[in-house]
Amino acid sequence: MAKRYERIADALRQHIRAGQLKPGDRLPAETKLAEQYRTSVPTMREALAELHAEGLIDKRHGVGNFVRKPRQRVQRTNERHQWEKDRARQVEDERKKTGATEHDTGLTVSDLVFSAEFREARADADLADAFGVPVGTRLLERTYRTHSREEDAPFNVARSYLVHDVVAANPDLLDETKEPWPGGTQNQLYTVGVELDRVVERITARPPTVEEAEELGLQKGVSVIVLRKTSIDTSGRVVEISDVKLPGDRTELLFTTPLARW
Repeated sequence: MAKRYERIADALRQHIRAGQLKPGDRLPAETKLAEQYRTSVPTMREALAELHAEGLIDKRHGVGNFVRKPRQRVQRTNERHQWEKDRARQVEDERKKTGATEHDTGLTVSDLVFSAEFREARADADLADAFGVPVGTRLLERTYRTHSREEDAPFNVARSYLVHDVVAANPDLLDETKEPWPGGTQNQLYTVGVELDRVVERITARPPTVEEAEELGLQKGVSVIVLRKTSIDTSGRVVEISDVKLPGDRTELLFTTPLARW
């Protein structure tokens, strides 16, 4: 049987989902809500804590409780890779107009805050097996984060690996200050003579670590989606591996599979 605070939380939840309480609306004071629901203030606080844990409300100390604005949604489709390839050979001015994050969110370049961190790494057993290179092979590790100017948490955290000797032919590809790179990784690879043939994505979901929940802004009970993207060139060689962590409460994965006619 549901507890009193759970029933109150459910009533408020329904008001929020029905639009009777809109994003940004301030809830009545806890004492007023307690009177309205004929309960004690401690019980009302338990109900509000439940909604806060679900990410439906925000508590601003000294101000009150507010209905939380929904986080920017992200739709990631498998068609994005062909979209990126079609742009890879365009002139720079065209490539600068938009990027993959804008494609996935519907936002514009000016709406976004981007960061990139590069470092040299060595292939462990997992990456060496995936690339088909010896353990200890020198890699370029790149970590990307992008968030909306209206939010603090990134849409995802992407850690990309390239074989250092493959991309070193273009020194600009080793320089994080050149990011964000117009046209993304497919254009970067194009500058060193690499054309992608296919992209393989393996997707799983799991509870986040404490660090992942904090960085991605995940509320209690929200899973993290873990995506490994393997990019393979026209000779069958693996040229890039990306491990991407995506928040389960704002990410939609959409797959469209063309079928050959009989």
